[in-house]
Amino acid sequence: MAAYAARAGLHARVFLPRDVKPPFVLECRLYGAEVELVDGLITDASRVAAERGGPLGWYDVSTLKEPYRLEGKKTMAFELAEQMDWRWPDWIIYPTGGGTGMVGMWKAFEEIETIGWVPSGRRPRMVSVQAEGCAPIVRALDEGGDKARPWERAATVADGLRVPRAIGDFLILRAIRESGGTAVAVSDAAMVAGMLELGKLEGVSAAPEGGATLAALERLVADGRIRPHESVVLFNTGGALKYLDVVRQFDDA
Repeated sequence: MAAYAARAGLHARVFLPRDVKPPFVLECRLYGAEVELVDGLITDASRVAAERGGPLGWYDVSTLKEPYRLEGKKTMAFELAEQMDWRWPDWIIYPTGGGTGMVGMWKAFEEIETIGWVPSGRRPRMVSVQAEGCAPIVRALDEGGDKARPWERAATVADGLRVPRAIGDFLILRAIRESGGTAVAVSDAAMVAGMLELGKLEGVSAAPEGGATLAALERLVADGRIRPHESVVLFNTGGALKYLDVVRQFDDA
């Protein structure tokens, strides 16, 4: 948002949790944004932004507060279909904080099938991956709820997964259930192990969120849920460079 605002000559205000990793703050400032740090989690930052900007007519680009972000997320499904020769994989494993990626892809599946580019009838099973320290979607799925209760004391090294309650929780849960998928919570240690494995074996710079998808895959294969002949796509939603301190911390341990 800060980069696009700079390109358009617009002033940007970014609200972030106070304990966010320094590279996130510095990169926003690199693009000329005014950054305000807020006590609490990403939901608190969003609340303060709305309270501060609402009376002044600011345009709110936070999760599911405007249509364009969700529509942009659909690109992942279009590119996936094209790269897989217009066939869906059997499984998609997606790290889920706000969940717009999963919601956007599920919307795109229907549109692509309606166009006729991919035959309808069998979509990928959607797997939502969350952190053990913040897993409202996993808990809601286990409890059979249509919405997720806010997670108490959310804590994880993956900033993108430290979301105590997603605004579009009901849409995430609907996609999981309609696809016959599931939700998995993994530990921070497993995420970082996944980051290191993706780096060493594939040359992929993965954030903890990306490492979490590999940890979830390994568990689902071990449980027999995902079978050896099935095709699986893991989504990595960030790079490792902002998390080198986390890698060092777990590597030293």
